[in-house]
Amino acid sequence: MSKYNLLWEFVQRNGSQLIKLTFDEIHEIAGIKIDHSFLNYKKELIQYGYEVGKISLKEKSVIFNKIV
Repeated sequence: MSKYNLLWEFVQRNGSQLIKLTFDEIHEIAGIKIDHSFLNYKKELIQYGYEVGKISLKEKSVIFNKIV
């Protein structure tokens, strides 16, 4: 079980084509703060039908795109 499973499940349940979440929202959903290890874990999201589209450090947000 990944430390980001709660986040991946949230994104999958949302079902939208594009989901934008702030780092704070991710912290609330996953129960952990996003850190550099997120880059290693993001490939797990493909199993849930999504991919990480963009990580914005300026906006402190992550965009998730549904895989078609």
